[in-house]
Amino acid sequence: MWSIVLMGLAGLLVGGALSFRQQKSPRWVQVVFYVLAAMALLAAYLLTLPAA
Repeated sequence: MWSIVLMGLAGLLVGGALSFRQQKSPRWVQVVFYVLAAMALLAAYLLTLPAA
């Protein structure tokens, strides 16, 4: 369940980064959004791993 929510969040963050890119915002804002999206995808992946 939470992995699906995190994947959706990652999609929204990538969309936000692309939107900021079209608006000619500072580069660091786009990078932050992409990094947060990558972290959300990593967390979603880690939640799918079986417990040790």
